[in-house]
Amino acid sequence: MQLYRFLSEDDTSAFCHKVTDALNKGWTLYGSPTQTFDPVKGIMRCGQAVTKDVEGTYTPDIKLGEQ
Repeated sequence: MQLYRFLSEDDTSAFCHKVTDALNKGWTLYGSPTQTFDPVKGIMRCGQAVTKDVEGTYTPDIKLGEQ
């Protein structure tokens, strides 16, 4: 099955570390990264979709971050 996650974080090194961690756990970048302004916090936010092929059958209770 193919899993999908959308990673998001404030535009700091924390975002890069989150994406790097996913890549090192076998996730693959999907599409281009995104960036938007959060007017409530007054900061930029980043996002990146990632996918991963794993064995098994999808169910909504799968903890994607643990894959």
